[in-house]
Amino acid sequence: MFAGVCTPMTAILTQEKSDQANADKKNIKKSPTERPPFTLSQIKKSIPPHCFNRSAFRSFSYVLQDLLMCSILSYLAVAWIPSIPSSFQYASWVLYWAAQGSVLAGVWILGHECGHHAFSDYSLLDDLVGLLLHSALLVPYFSFKYSHRRHHSNTGSLERDEVYVPKRKFDIPWYYKYIYNNPLGRLLSLTIQLTLGWTLYLAFNVSGRQYQRYACHYNPYSPIYSDSERADIFISDACLLAAAFALYCLASSFGFWWLIRVYGVPLLVENCCIVCLSYLQHTHPSLPHYDSTEWDWLRGALSTVDRDYRFFNKVFHNSTDTHVVHHLFPTIPHYHAMEATKAIKPILGKYYQFDGTPVFEAIWREAKECIYVEQDNCSVGSKKTRGVFWYNNRF
Repeated sequence: MFAGVCTPMTAILTQEKSDQANADKKNIKKSPTERPPFTLSQIKKSIPPHCFNRSAFRSFSYVLQDLLMCSILSYLAVAWIPSIPSSFQYASWVLYWAAQGSVLAGVWILGHECGHHAFSDYSLLDDLVGLLLHSALLVPYFSFKYSHRRHHSNTGSLERDEVYVPKRKFDIPWYYKYIYNNPLGRLLSLTIQLTLGWTLYLAFNVSGRQYQRYACHYNPYSPIYSDSERADIFISDACLLAAAFALYCLASSFGFWWLIRVYGVPLLVENCCIVCLSYLQHTHPSLPHYDSTEWDWLRGALSTVDRDYRFFNKVFHNSTDTHVVHHLFPTIPHYHAMEATKAIKPILGKYYQFDGTPVFEAIWREAKECIYVEQDNCSVGSKKTRGVFWYNNRF
């Protein structure tokens, strides 16, 4: 008897959830996939020329600002937190980890800017600063610089993009529907992605482009790199070993758990921030992906979305809300990116994507809605857009 009652009720609830999901999707305007009526040159002309000017002095001011903040926070962690009553220490450590990790994410972004030659007019200076900043965060600078450059060259391509390459429906493992179709599995997946995603990408190319053999950012002979780049990968690895030795010396002097509290946990928070930023910049129900029959560089570069992190926009040097212009012109320094973004919006029109959804709500929605991509069988005019793929979550 109860089964007879429960079955219709379950069906009603399931239908309501389906209707709500469909309503949510209807509120999301998909990006146009037709070839844009403008060119990269026309976009560039809309940007004030001074936005392309790089100032080593101004860039260094942001480095010093972030390093000063890191130093102040580290001093508070080492000298002040241990001196306060124990009942307040736990909350103080949590605040320190959140603050220091966020500031370190800003340092990471400045190192990333060096890799794009957006720091100064001198490539050697950019590489030196980027190498120091990223090595301090245990990031292989040159390794990431080269793979990230290829990401910018192939954004939105299902075959050649380097990171956040979505799976097609026929490629998804059988267990996906059990993970992403329920909140607990989705939460577990997000937790692993945010805490370990960056390390897994560097070490095992997780979420990256598929290669014929093992791809690793620490291996100079990885298929990610060309012969001319391998010497720089050795330099990155040597700097990481030097950084690891420095951390070993700190642990020997002050203790392993001291190092974890002062450096390890903030580094984990920084990694979470970077994964969250990059994931939300490239994952959205409105963003298309293309196979080789449809992809071109401009449409791929436009397949990104700007987000709003409120106060943290400044902490992250506006890499959050200027990502579209960054993909179009990666040598624009971050302190000109807001002005450049404002300038390109009128010419991009519907091709410009922005989502102000609060971060936690957005990351939960994307984890739920953007499971895989499937082919678009709709028509544009008389042309079938079968080379265009959209995110979906139906199993």
